[in-house]
Amino acid sequence: DEVYYIIMKASVITILDNNKSVEAADRCISSAKKFNIDVEKFKAITPADDPVDIAEKKKISLKLFKEPYSRFYNCVSAFLSHYTLWEKCLKDNERYIIFEHDAVVTNNINVSANIKGCVNLGKPSYGGYRNPGILGIGPLKSKAYFPGAHAYMLDPFAARFLTERARLIARPTDLFLNLESFPFLEEMYPW
Repeated sequence: DEVYYIIMKASVITILDNNKSVEAADRCISSAKKFNIDVEKFKAITPADDPVDIAEKKKISLKLFKEPYSRFYNCVSAFLSHYTLWEKCLKDNERYIIFEHDAVVTNNINVSANIKGCVNLGKPSYGGYRNPGILGIGPLKSKAYFPGAHAYMLDPFAARFLTERARLIARPTDLFLNLESFPFLEEMYPW
């Protein structure tokens, strides 16, 4: 019998010159280690990195970032941090788990699960949401978009779609990861 192993990387987006971000990322790394997941810090893009210039070089439209719930430069920076990890996922041809610095792993994550491309792992962090109604991995039901992009797993297949569509419809990361644009989005429950 042939055995296939899923190669996987896990990264936590961290503002390296911010002690609170580093502390939160360390907590994320420690919590993941309890479930045998090794997580590395990934240097977050911040407003000091000139995210508008980075977006222009990557040919990413910023018109959908002008919305009332986010600070423009912070929101673009966060999106570009995720985007850069999607590029790495595609280049490395490996499955990735992406955490934001304030994520805490509280349950096993089936890193070898059969997924359609991108699966939300995090409990909704704001607003109302629906219970998915099934245990394990299933269609995204809690909201029509990722209910916070603080923990998710993706394959290179999804990374290709995300990076290509970002040039046209980039917006705050959680809203960008929506079912209308990406019908393959799933979620793992319990969160």
